[in-house]
Amino acid sequence: MTKTAAAPIPEAVARANRKTMEGVVVSDKMDKTRVVRVTRSVRHAFYDKVMTKSSKFHVHDQGNESRSGDLVEIASTRPLSKTKRWRLVRVVKAAPKTAEVK
Repeated sequence: MTKTAAAPIPEAVARANRKTMEGVVVSDKMDKTRVVRVTRSVRHAFYDKVMTKSSKFHVHDQGNESRSGDLVEIASTRPLSKTKRWRLVRVVKAAPKTAEVK
């Protein structure tokens, strides 16, 4: 038998299976880390009532480009720290700027 070398997988194909979600930045106080709240609607199994549930994720933001209140898209990635398993893909909609007090 002859062994053949496996063809390298292109990076775009390898990352295609990553989970992506959209959420709102609730905290931008850490350097290169954002806390993003993702909300979803789920139907209760017995009562059939539609409920809103939310989860908070620590997200790696390399360029510190998002601010609190922004709608962002995040994707799963390898563990970057104890709590960070997500990275910022893009800022979908920036939060409106508020007047700063001098």
